[in-house]
Amino acid sequence: MTNENIVWHQQTVSKEQKQAQKGHRPALLWYTGLSGSGKSTIANAVEAELFRLGCHTYLLDGDNVRMGLNKDLSFSDADREENIRRIGEVAKLFVDAGVIVSSAFISPFEADRASARSRLNDGEFVEIFIDTPIEVCEARDPKGLYKKARAGEIPNFTGISSAFESPKKPEIHIHTQHHSIAQSVELIVSYLRSKQIIK
Repeated sequence: MTNENIVWHQQTVSKEQKQAQKGHRPALLWYTGLSGSGKSTIANAVEAELFRLGCHTYLLDGDNVRMGLNKDLSFSDADREENIRRIGEVAKLFVDAGVIVSSAFISPFEADRASARSRLNDGEFVEIFIDTPIEVCEARDPKGLYKKARAGEIPNFTGISSAFESPKKPEIHIHTQHHSIAQSVELIVSYLRSKQIIK
């Protein structure tokens, strides 16, 4: 619901001026994949490389955001949708500030990812599918979540009792069984260069 008394405030310093100051274009790198797929690991490695290259970055991680901004949300389908809606809005503000922002969330539903994409200009949303078979994710189980989900202790767990809708046409498709972390970083950074997001 939108309040008719709220009007978007136009800032004195434009998005284009912020972009020129930073020396690169803003973008939202949207990492999606199952729990334990390697989203945060790869997103952190990419951010480290972009920082080394002099880019202005910020990483929004699923667990970190749920500790503050989204701590009132559960893992029901409705709350997952609201979780991603809020992240899309926050990420849009980062992009408006001229930053390359990374979002590392399971974001299991295609419609929610499409909604996040629709908030940005063409070319600013980069969907990165961290494609790891569930057997591999479950074998890793770094947080012990799959074990709890199998025991019925975690309802609505993606891949077990809740669906994950794989991206149909992601800008970047990382197969972690075939790509090391270093190779994944190179693929992503090379894509950003090819699209002139970074120099």
